[in-house]
Amino acid sequence: MIELIRTNDAVAISFIEALFRDREIDHMVLDQHMSVLEGSLGVLPRRIMVVEDQENAARYLIRAAGMERYLKDNDSRN
Repeated sequence: MIELIRTNDAVAISFIEALFRDREIDHMVLDQHMSVLEGSLGVLPRRIMVVEDQENAARYLIRAAGMERYLKDNDSRN
């Protein structure tokens, strides 16, 4: 899996997860429970991971939704 996004923005994470679910892009959010352990202060960012062979589709979808500022590296790997 490849780390695509790292952010503290819970709304952005929820939105991106919904986009991925709709397009059946395999993904997982890491460090969700660390946020709870830290007291939900938002200090520890969560990471959205995608399967390698779906990375380009995931990047395209994020850009099409206007969320490219959240991409870990804004380089295009297309």
